[in-house]
Amino acid sequence: MRRVVVTGMGALTPIGNNLQDYWKSLVDGVSGAGLITHFDTSKFKTRFACEIKNYDPANHFDRKESRKMDRYTQYAHIAADEAVKDAGLDPEATDKDRSGVIWASGIGGIETIVEEVKGFLMGDGTPRFSPFFIPKMISDIAAGLLSIRYGFRGPNFATVSACASSTNAIIDAYYYILLGKADLFIAGGSEASINPPGIGGFNAMQAMSTNNEEYSTASRPFDVTRDGFVIGEGAGALILEELGHAKARGARIYAEVIGSGLTADAYHITAPHPDGMGAVNVMKQAISEAGIKPSDVDYINVHGTATPLGDIAETKAILTLFGEHAYKLNISSTKSMTGHLLGAAGAVEAIATVMAVTHDIVPPTINFRNPDPAIDQNLNLTLNKAQMRPVRVALSNNFGFGGHNASVLLRKFEE
Repeated sequence: MRRVVVTGMGALTPIGNNLQDYWKSLVDGVSGAGLITHFDTSKFKTRFACEIKNYDPANHFDRKESRKMDRYTQYAHIAADEAVKDAGLDPEATDKDRSGVIWASGIGGIETIVEEVKGFLMGDGTPRFSPFFIPKMISDIAAGLLSIRYGFRGPNFATVSACASSTNAIIDAYYYILLGKADLFIAGGSEASINPPGIGGFNAMQAMSTNNEEYSTASRPFDVTRDGFVIGEGAGALILEELGHAKARGARIYAEVIGSGLTADAYHITAPHPDGMGAVNVMKQAISEAGIKPSDVDYINVHGTATPLGDIAETKAILTLFGEHAYKLNISSTKSMTGHLLGAAGAVEAIATVMAVTHDIVPPTINFRNPDPAIDQNLNLTLNKAQMRPVRVALSNNFGFGGHNASVLLRKFEE
């Protein structure tokens, strides 16, 4: 059986514009929430989000290049470039026919759609659309442009499964390497949906927090006062390699991917199964595929969006699958700091999970003050402060609207 390892990572997040700053902020328990600066929110129910800080495309792209890319694609390039550099990878010295890109976005270029449609509706009815409109907004263009950037001619596509999208991308890259169809992938996801339809649409669903008075602490998973997720933006990229390929080029190895799970709730368009059965099955599948026992898992980076139903269903699922071992696990939701990056959530949270395995530090669930009687308070939810502990095996969970469930299982690398 071929083995798959993580050799590089890149992150552009609301709490750090590179991998090391992101990890430091996670360990320090920093909130990325602030008042929205991208547009006038005075008439919106939610006026805050977790935006990228100090982002200027001119620092990364020339004007002509940036005009051809939606922000979600710009974010993808920045995270992927960091991951390639972090992996010590020379694309020109890589077998490009055996290298691929699988890149996710739950929504894609929604900002581009808004601007182009607005321009048309405000005009005289003459169809004056940019020739880059379609290429900028489609959800697969980031994957395509990254393959062009590095010349990678292996498998190249986008995965779309709402908030599970980039976990799907990682899992697909893992599968393709296991099957021998490639030796190396850039896998991850990006999202840029902090704009009027993004905020207004989630407000209409009543899925997003409206706690404008306490916006810096509004992302509060497991707290009885939680009132929905806080939207975020950014990107996460991982370099996945076949072990022999990584060793042959002397690559540093962060962790090994040892299992994955993909299931559906088949229950409701947005609500989770009340007993978390899809979540039970997806974690069980990942553990079974890895050939380990539930008691071998040390940490779960949960989906943990701070929605009233979701947090209860996921903790129920953990108790159902892990039994008494559930009380020996560390559980945390890093969305309490980054907000919910939608299609990019799985990638940035997989990075957090890899770093937890690498450094034996579990990042916290911040903003917790009031216990929810519907959530077992004997679970170690890693509340408010990071905890040091041996982390040999860890799970990263992500679930999406439509009932999509994805889990990736990571282990400390051993020869």
